[in-house]
Amino acid sequence: MKKLVALVMGLMMMLMMVAGCGSDGPKKMVIGLDDNFAPMGYRNEKNEIVGMDIDLAREACKRAGMEVEFKPIDWGAKEAELKSKRIDAIWNCFTVNPEREKVYGMSKPYINNSQLVVVPKDSPIKTLEDLKGKIVAVQDDSTGSYLLEQPAHKELAASMKEIRKYPDFAAIYMEIDNKRVDAAIVDAVLARGYYDKKKPGAYRILEQNMGDEVVAIAFRKDDKDFKDRIDKAMDEMKKDGTCKKISEKWMGADITKY
Repeated sequence: MKKLVALVMGLMMMLMMVAGCGSDGPKKMVIGLDDNFAPMGYRNEKNEIVGMDIDLAREACKRAGMEVEFKPIDWGAKEAELKSKRIDAIWNCFTVNPEREKVYGMSKPYINNSQLVVVPKDSPIKTLEDLKGKIVAVQDDSTGSYLLEQPAHKELAASMKEIRKYPDFAAIYMEIDNKRVDAAIVDAVLARGYYDKKKPGAYRILEQNMGDEVVAIAFRKDDKDFKDRIDKAMDEMKKDGTCKKISEKWMGADITKY
């Protein structure tokens, strides 16, 4: 009888160990992104998805023991993509704001950013007030679009001739180049980190910005597995200087000091 009890207990312990091995978290994370958002995540001349957020995500997932897949998505459908589990995270210079915090589970912030107004170099626009009567471009469902709906900027938005929404910033800069819009509201990491270097002197950034912000990674609201593991990995990367190194590679400065 004692041998039988011992055998049963041994089998139970083995089953618990097997179950434990299979419950130590997800093995892969699918990241949704706008693949026209340089230098955070975009396609290079070889059609490879590269960028600062890509490097950060690869390293964080490696430390968290997960494979990573990058999936370009329609930015306007990002919430649906996440809720349907076609993606597990949005890692693409995703700004934190109160409305998004109600919908998404947000990681710890990892970047300081701001929203800037970009105009052609020869534009007469000097201040935010000069946007009155002008055509202004924003990315659809982006922070720039969100800011124009907030009380602090509603009067300014109402004074504009038109607010045009585009699927990505590549299309917005093409509109600026072709003078079909007068100005655009653009993330600082994009305006200063990519287009100023790509086409030096072609654009001018207004001294007044639309607001400072912090950037985080978005997950499903009730999904703790991915969030906790990525937060832990990013904490390690900040501490050992990996985030700083990756930021300096892409931005020429450390913007991950948050």
